[in-house]
Parts: sequence; structure tokens; C-alpha cells
Amino acid sequence: MSAPLSEPFRRCWAEVDLNALRHNVAAIREHVGATVGIMAVVKANAYGHGVVELARELRYLVEMFGVASVAEALQLRRVAPQTGIVVLGPALPEEREALLRNAFIPVISSLPEAKAYSKLAGSLKSASPFPVHLKIDTGMGRIGVWHEEALEVAQAIAALPGLQLAGVATHLPVADENPEATRAQLVQWENWVGDLRKTGMAIPVVHVLNSAGTILFNARHASGGDLIRPGLILYGSSPVAEFQARLRPVLAWKSRITLLRQVPAGRSVSYGGTFVTPAPMRIATVCAGYADGYSRHLSNVGAQVLIGGQRCPLLGRVTMDQILVDVSGVPQAAVGDEVVLIGSQGGEEITAAELAAKAGTIPWEVFTTISSRVVRYYI
Repeated sequence: MSAPLSEPFRRCWAEVDLNALRHNVAAIREHVGATVGIMAVVKANAYGHGVVELARELRYLVEMFGVASVAEALQLRRVAPQTGIVVLGPALPEEREALLRNAFIPVISSLPEAKAYSKLAGSLKSASPFPVHLKIDTGMGRIGVWHEEALEVAQAIAALPGLQLAGVATHLPVADENPEATRAQLVQWENWVGDLRKTGMAIPVVHVLNSAGTILFNARHASGGDLIRPGLILYGSSPVAEFQARLRPVLAWKSRITLLRQVPAGRSVSYGGTFVTPAPMRIATVCAGYADGYSRHLSNVGAQVLIGGQRCPLLGRVTMDQILVDVSGVPQAAVGDEVVLIGSQGGEEITAAELAAKAGTIPWEVFTTISSRVVRYYI
């Protein structure tokens, strides 16, 4: 008879350090100053870290939360009933009533969208107007009112019954790649905010700066906002290398060795035979694969893992459930040993940024594609 399990076997798991999360919030506060609020971007399950557990910590540390959808907002509301939640992406028509009834704040991209919310607000007969934020497109080209017509649209929305224009926002598409273009965008944004304020409209909240913008431009642009919208830096990964030392990685991703074999020279390894052993090698099978979120694009690109405090190269193609690793230089390696995919071991560290660079992607994708079968443990 099999014994009952109190928790899943630790085959492939993530350790999420809540102390590191608190440290990162403090580092961000120190950088931006006491007068700037934080809208913590916790969409996509808090970038794969686990939104429920992280929100329990962040609800006392930040002013607002930002999510991508009404479904994410509903999940978040259960653990943060008193914190303002902004739905950053457009809601479907059938989602709008749930959005208003639950006191979420929609981000609006057009006057027809605002009018639909106004009509809905009238049918709900609320005693007070529903707050909305207007998104201005100053270069992202994704959502929002084009900046050339934004002043007129903002005034029209402010006049609609049942709504309060409580905030305005834009987005920086190249803050970490093109500082000159971002400076020009911010100047344009500041001019627009200035024109809006000249009309006499009271706009309680202005927000524009994402993680890279917060690091590079907060001190230079007062109209960057009453709020910042950090995402990646909350989780301890900086899009600007110089800021990384001020952060602590929140997530470590680990697996274990399930098999060790001595493989002679001339043997092909994994699907497609893309790697052939050039000499006798000691190869470990590790129970992590692309079904766990370890990208297949890490195949044959020099990716490494940590075993026994040493870097060990990945061999051949990543498979669904397993990878193969050269442990010839780690004679003490044994079945059951811990393997670090992201994190520290001994004096070595593999970051999400390193893994992303090897896979030809970005840290955001590395975090958010760690699958649900990777059990999260909260420290």
C-alpha cells in the first residue's frame, strides 16, 4: 500500500523568497522617493511567482495593483479586498459589469468605450461615480487614444455621467533600449499632461513609468507620475544592468538528478541526435523539460545548470520532461542531488536574464512560462 503524500515530491519546483520581495519594494521606494506611489504589476500570476501569495505581502506595501484582465482582478480581490485594482487591458463588453460591480478600475482607450461604461454605470445606480483611467498612446501603438486627440477625448469622458476620470496613463515601449526616443516621448507626455491641467480638470493619478522607466527616468521627469508601474524589478530582475545589484531575485527554480550514466564516445544524445559525445562522459538526467517551462530554445546554445556548486552544460535538445547534463567534472554528483536552473548554488548563479539571453527571449517570458506543474514553495 502506498503512503499518503503530505506534499508533491520535489522533482521540479520553485522557491519564492518573500523577504526578497519586501527588499525590492524598499529598494524601489528608496529610488523614487517617498512622494511617488507604487502600482505593483502582478498580472500573469505575478509573473509566474504566484499572485495570491505575493499579494498577501504586497497589499501592505503598495498603493495599487495592476492586472491584465477581470479574471485576474477577481482572483486578486479575494486576498486584497481594500487595495485598488486597475485592469490594464481592455475588458470585453460582457466583462464590464463585473468590473464595475467589483470596484475595479478600467483603463479606457476610446470615447465609445467610455460611453458604454457610462451607460452601464447609469443602470447600476451607484451612489458615487465609477473611477476610470484613460490610456494615451504616445508611441506604443497597442491600446489607448492617439495623443493628438487625447485632450478632446479626456474632456468628453470627464463630462459623462456616472464616471470619474480618476487617472491618465501612457506606456514606454523602448525605455530600456532607446533612451533618446524615450526622453522625447516623455517630453511629449509632460506637455500633454500640462495642457490637460490647464483646462482645470483635476486628475488624481498620473502613471507612465514601467520598470525600466522607473530606473532611468524617474528623477528627471516630475510628470512621470504620481504612481509608477513596476513589474520585473519587483521580482528582482532588472532590465537595466546597473540597477541589478540593488535587487534580490525572488524566485529560484530547481530540479533533481534522476539518473546517472557513463556514456562512451560517439553516442548521440536526445532527440534528433544533435549532440554526439566527443569522448566518454558522465551524463545526468534531470527531471525538468519544456512542459515545466524550460524552453526548447535552450537546446544546443550553451545553456548551463548548477550541480554541486559548478556550472554543468546542457547536452542536446530539451525534451518535454527531461534534460541531459554533462557532470563529468562533478564526480560527487549523485541521483537525487539538487539542480539549479535559476538561482544560486555555492559561489555560482544563473539568472533569469542569462537564461533568457541563451533562449533568445526576455526574462518576462522566462518567468511567466514556468508551468503550473512546477510547485511553488514560499519562504
